[in-house]
Amino acid sequence: MGKKENEMSAMEIDDPKSDGSEQILPRFSMNVLQLMKTSQAQHGLRHGDYARYRRYCSARLRRLYKSLKFTHGRGKYTRRAILESTVTDVRFLHVVFYMTERAWSHAMDKRQLPDGPNARQRIYLIGRLRKAVKWASLFSSLCSNKTDSRTSLEAEAYASYMKGTLLFEQDQNWDTALACFRNARAVYEELGKYGDLENQVLCRERVEELEPSIEYCKHKIGKSNLQTSELLQIGEMEGPALDLFKAKIEAAMEEARSQQAASLTEFNWLGYRFPVSNPKSRVSILKAQDFEKELQGLGAESLPAEKKLTIYDKLFTAYHDARNTIRSDLVSAGNAESVKDDLNGLDKAVGAVLGQRTIERNQLLVKIAKSKLNKKRDDKTEKVTKPEELVRLYDLLLQNVADLSDLISSGRDRKPEEIAFEEECQRKSLAFRAERCFYLAKSYSLAGKRVEAYALYCRARSLAEDALSKFQSIANKDEGTIQELKAVSKECRANSCIEHATGIMEEEKAPEKLSKKISTISLNDTATKVEKYLVDKLEVYESAVGDANTKMAPKIERFPPAFQSIPRNPIVLDLAYNCIEFPVLDERKKKVQRGFISRLWG
Repeated sequence: MGKKENEMSAMEIDDPKSDGSEQILPRFSMNVLQLMKTSQAQHGLRHGDYARYRRYCSARLRRLYKSLKFTHGRGKYTRRAILESTVTDVRFLHVVFYMTERAWSHAMDKRQLPDGPNARQRIYLIGRLRKAVKWASLFSSLCSNKTDSRTSLEAEAYASYMKGTLLFEQDQNWDTALACFRNARAVYEELGKYGDLENQVLCRERVEELEPSIEYCKHKIGKSNLQTSELLQIGEMEGPALDLFKAKIEAAMEEARSQQAASLTEFNWLGYRFPVSNPKSRVSILKAQDFEKELQGLGAESLPAEKKLTIYDKLFTAYHDARNTIRSDLVSAGNAESVKDDLNGLDKAVGAVLGQRTIERNQLLVKIAKSKLNKKRDDKTEKVTKPEELVRLYDLLLQNVADLSDLISSGRDRKPEEIAFEEECQRKSLAFRAERCFYLAKSYSLAGKRVEAYALYCRARSLAEDALSKFQSIANKDEGTIQELKAVSKECRANSCIEHATGIMEEEKAPEKLSKKISTISLNDTATKVEKYLVDKLEVYESAVGDANTKMAPKIERFPPAFQSIPRNPIVLDLAYNCIEFPVLDERKKKVQRGFISRLWG
């Protein structure tokens, strides 16, 4: 009975009718890790919204204070400390826990500023983390005396994590920070061996979240053989515990790039060497080149498509930052023609590389869409690609190639490398046109338009053969593209034959289908709802029974016909009669002569 009272739900904790003065067992029990994970996931941290989570902690504290009657005065604030003797209810431990979470979320909110915290904000951030460590230590101390052994261990691990987070942010005492993180990991590893399945999963996830911070501390001490770039691959998980680690890694990478930027004096592209003088441009270009190494390295094939798309987005951001810096330098260059020529050339080169990567990203999207094109829908929520989506993607690719070709051909004196690159763009454009025409034919085929589909398949085959001959005529043959074009040409030939045969069969059966559909025409059928009757479409050249997309039999006219409004004679109301004052005409009346007797009886 006592155990049921101790393990209160959140609704019971908020209940103001519960009396804290009741006789309760001295040992409380609360699942700290589950409470933390549930609160964070349901109130903003699933999307990294620390401000929302902080507001939730404040509202939760207000409810707890009210239900415990532990307010801090009405008019003037009077602080009331939570001591060991104060904790007569498990809700007092919840108060200390949410005070810790509120201080920590406030610090992390400052850490997530767009340009990072400045010096003053960083001092405030560290102050909030110190406050979180203070409340976490109090929470651990109270739990060690007032709760069971499992809760006490969880509170100790929680306090160790908070202390390690503070030292992690301060960039000092890496040995102590490492010891704190290891202590927390050891506790969660031990707790993950017991309890129900849900609790074991939570403990294992927590251990995996702590691993990157431990490796980073070992790296800073010098006990790890991992490089800074390799640490990024450790923190692939998502979660609030890894946000600070990722920020530290990004800061370390930025520092490493700044040191390497001194050696980056030129940007090579198609035989040109453009000087890079601005440090910001150097850092952005180095950052983009690091992302390119991730996409083109040895382990690039094993990367999932979603991860590659994320890397492409970061790469585009880096190159756009570099171009913005270059254009700002162009504005401030003044009349220095040599400097402006170098900056214009550098801007052109960076724009061309950005265009190439955009084409590669869109080709990756095409590959993902093709994998879902012929896939059967096992799950109702799973999206299946339609041929129209591939047509749209190839439209984007054709536009990208055209923009890149225009950028390359914009110069006057061009090198042989530029001419060869422009010819490569033309070959790619022809291949993309063949693929686009092929999937456009597929969309017409699915719509039942056999003549259009047959013509498009024949056109796609012609384009594919032209592109194939051009790709095979060059020295450095792209085997992947050649095999793909051969497959397209083969499929176009097969599908064109299928469309031709299907069209002949449908034409042979057309009179029979037409007569069958005409026989279904009726005057009216009140059981089915008809949008428009044949009488209403006399001025429209539209097939009523020959269209394959027609789902219901056409109807001629409504019967019985609907009521129609017709004109009628107007109703005249003489409203002026009651307002006219007629003259008195008694004087003009002819007086009748009466005798004496008639006057008596009149």
